[in-house]
Amino acid sequence: MKAQDRSGWPAGLRWAVLIALSLLVAGALDLAGIPAALLLGPMAAGVLLAMRGQAVRIARPVFFLAQGAVGVMIAGNLPLSLFPEISARWPLFLLSTLSTLAMAAGLGWLLARSSLLPGTTAIWGSSPGAATAMTLMSESYGADMRLVAFMQYLRVACCAGLAAVMARIFGAPVGAHGGAVNAGLEAFLSPAFAATLAIVAGGSLLGVKAKVPAGAMLVPMVLGIALKLTGMVQLAMPMPFLALSYAVIGWGIGNRFTPEVVSYAARAFPRVLASILALIALCGGTAAVLVHVAGVDPLTAYLATSPGGADSVSIIATATKVDVPFVIAMQVARFFLVILTGPMLARLLSRKHSETGPA
Repeated sequence: MKAQDRSGWPAGLRWAVLIALSLLVAGALDLAGIPAALLLGPMAAGVLLAMRGQAVRIARPVFFLAQGAVGVMIAGNLPLSLFPEISARWPLFLLSTLSTLAMAAGLGWLLARSSLLPGTTAIWGSSPGAATAMTLMSESYGADMRLVAFMQYLRVACCAGLAAVMARIFGAPVGAHGGAVNAGLEAFLSPAFAATLAIVAGGSLLGVKAKVPAGAMLVPMVLGIALKLTGMVQLAMPMPFLALSYAVIGWGIGNRFTPEVVSYAARAFPRVLASILALIALCGGTAAVLVHVAGVDPLTAYLATSPGGADSVSIIATATKVDVPFVIAMQVARFFLVILTGPMLARLLSRKHSETGPA
């Protein structure tokens, strides 16, 4: 009887329902043009089952391997032209990125002072970009990963929707293509995929054993970037493998949602949404500065400074007539800065919050 709960659902039935719901929701989100559908669909399915007390446990080693796959995917999607683009215009990138980070940190601190969200959750959830990375890292620093995921992906959805609207306003048609990962069977049989798996497995194990915060994702990502830059390894990430990795992460996060957590998130929704919209508006101001000071065209500036996910913004950018290298370089520069400074900012701002007390 251990495999059943109060409703009498056996483990096999839970898995069948979870997989079916994940496919259904992910497919609906993808048709609607929602970014990160492969992650959000399984996450939503996990939440629905957890709300009914039917959560499916994900083995920790499997969860760690899925994080490693996401880290290597990020490394594989970085264009080699990225670093020359950043080095050529580094003052512009640095000032724009720091301003976005400062605005997000300030809004996160104000949200934390409301005492509506526990601990450093508001600060991690307000980090501008690197949604999956910040969600995974937050748990290592004492934040509630479930509420961080709620804040991060609500912002990603808002930013992606507004970015698509802006692209249409400026007369640029938006396609749904991404084209960054291989889908064919030959990709699974290639030496490049074998090398990628070795980096995923070895890097994840090293990150966990070394007790690096979010090391299961960050160590494989760093290894992947280093090997890609040296030309020693060609990274291959077949779509089914990536989809499974996203699903495992989505299930791992979604299964942690209890009725109490969902109730918490519902109470926080108005203020969280207001904070997201305020950050988008402030980033729009930064984009206006880029237009007038650096001569960047308006749509390029808006996409480059959008605080949504770098993956969804990049997909929109590649389907429109903008300066794609500039947009991707700005998004990735902020991604790395957020990852590097996130823990430090969370500690600093949470200490200030504890000193000043709730508003």
